[in-house]
Amino acid sequence: MRCQVSQRQLKLFRPRGSSRAKIINAEGEFHGAERLKDAAAVISEQPVALQLRYLQTLLELGSSQSTTIVLPVALISPFLEKAGRNS
Repeated sequence: MRCQVSQRQLKLFRPRGSSRAKIINAEGEFHGAERLKDAAAVISEQPVALQLRYLQTLLELGSSQSTTIVLPVALISPFLEKAGRNS
């Protein structure tokens, strides 16, 4: 929500070329960097979170019928190992 407001503010100031637009843009970059830092902390504490994120991305990509998906081996190897133990 905050990023949307900042984008609206940025559009208002952009035509004038004001320094306020640069400040709003920098604030947006800062908040984005904070979110990335938070995500990295979660993933470092819970490595399975990265696999869940991969699977979520696959779900989003798979909604299109004309999608080719290339899976990283690190993502599918735990599932292959588990399937090998169960058979």
